Amino acid sequence: MDTGDVFDANCPTRIVLDRIGDKWSVLVLLSLAKGPMRFTGLRGRIGGVTPKVLTQTLRSMEQDGLLTREVFAEVPPRVEYTLTDLGRSLHEPISIVAAWAEDNVNEILKCREQYA
Repeated sequence: MDTGDVFDANCPTRIVLDRIGDKWSVLVLLSLAKGPMRFTGLRGRIGGVTPKVLTQTLRSMEQDGLLTREVFAEVPPRVEYTLTDLGRSLHEPISIVAAWAEDNVNEILKCREQYA
């Protein structure tokens, strides 16, 4: 498939940019970097996300091939989410952006305050 030009409105690469530009997807990816997690663990780790939004994010990331959902035949059923190789390959660039954000948040907040 030809990826074309990311600046073209019809370029399929924009689908990927939408996924990695979504804050919930980024936080899920960073959370799963250390290993599999259950839904409740992810929800507890990622402050402020509603169950509905987390479910939608997990489904989208699974559809995009970034994570897998494994259901264990137990009572009660146990479900774990794990990054795929593709998802793990995205961890390094995302973690660099996250570190940059943490390093520069005070400067950005200062600039916002001065702008107002």
